[in-house]
Amino acid sequence: MNRDDLVRLRRARDRMDRDFAQPLDVPALAREALMSPGHFSRSFRAAFGETPYSHLMTRRIERAKALLRRGDLSVTDVCFAVGCTSLGSFSSRFTELVGETPSAYRAREHDTGAQIPACVAKMLTRPVRSGQARAGS
Repeated sequence: MNRDDLVRLRRARDRMDRDFAQPLDVPALAREALMSPGHFSRSFRAAFGETPYSHLMTRRIERAKALLRRGDLSVTDVCFAVGCTSLGSFSSRFTELVGETPSAYRAREHDTGAQIPACVAKMLTRPVRSGQARAGS
């Protein structure tokens, strides 16, 4: 993979990180990266170790966890706030990555990490991409 491709892939990843709540799809991101959708997906996975969809959903679930910890939004509101359009798909992916349903996550106590700096908390609460939820997350 050449340097220009890596630069375009990083820009696409940065856009997903920044605009995760916007309607993003692989064909649109691939166009911005000047690649075909198939080549973009293969190159993204080779460069970052995950598919573009997986990266985007990880960002959305990270943000959803923060919103659910606040406790002032319903699961449905959080689903739409992070850019998901299907409550069922959101709940399934959340449960797969976090190890519990969004409702259960929202309902449990989250004050134990209040003294942890935000940068450390983000690292510790990052959803697991392999589909294997960490015990006790």
